[in-house]
Amino acid sequence: MQDPLFYLTMATAGLAGLTIVAFASLRGWNGWLDLKRAELSRRSEEAAPPSAAARIEVADLKERIRKLEAIAAGVDL
Repeated sequence: MQDPLFYLTMATAGLAGLTIVAFASLRGWNGWLDLKRAELSRRSEEAAPPSAAARIEVADLKERIRKLEAIAAGVDL
């Protein structure tokens, strides 16, 4: 039979290791959450209405898509 001090030492070392891993994981999780919060706040600040040029370009692209779909369907415009 082995010494009870050995088991106590191994249990203490295992518990200490588990505690270190848990704290490191929680700190990483909190860092990741902070990063996502920063991304969300930055995204909400950047959400400005599109400029007139961007709206015209989107409308032009939609018109091109409509024409290409008509050509694919065999409809003459």
